[in-house]
Amino acid sequence: GNTLVVYTSDQGFYLGEHGWYDKRFMYEESLGTPLLVRYPPTIAAGQVAEEMVLNLDFAPTFLDFAGVPIPEEMQGSSLRPLLEGRPQTDWRRSVYYHYYEYPHGWHNVKKHYGVRTDRYKLIHWVNRGQSGELDELYDLERDPWELKNLARSRAHAALRARLRRELRKLVADAVGL
Repeated sequence: GNTLVVYTSDQGFYLGEHGWYDKRFMYEESLGTPLLVRYPPTIAAGQVAEEMVLNLDFAPTFLDFAGVPIPEEMQGSSLRPLLEGRPQTDWRRSVYYHYYEYPHGWHNVKKHYGVRTDRYKLIHWVNRGQSGELDELYDLERDPWELKNLARSRAHAALRARLRRELRKLVADAVGL
């Protein structure tokens, strides 16, 4: 058939990991979202794409498969090349996360934002710690459960600075600067 079938859901929910419940923190357990796509005419069954995708990519993808031009001002990118197994050398290398609802709402999750790459994650907490702000830095390859915060490690200072620059770029891109 010619029907694009997409299965996804909300992000994960903590069941005690990191001592939390809910899902608004930037830790791995709730950052990911399942995504399965089926379109037999052009998507091979059983393939897996490892690239980082966002829910912002859904609308451009649907428009692309429908043959409708994607508006230039639309955020996100069509997943069609990835779904069809075509390598993309210019695909995103990092993703931006931002939780901003505190102190409103009943979740009581403090404001934070961050950047995730294929290997590293930097979480920036706003108004936390004695200096007013606090970072968390994780090597997801060596520490997939995010138990060892490297943000204060001198050996990782250059990495932290690089991720902070990438985060500033992603924030500027998100707000259209």
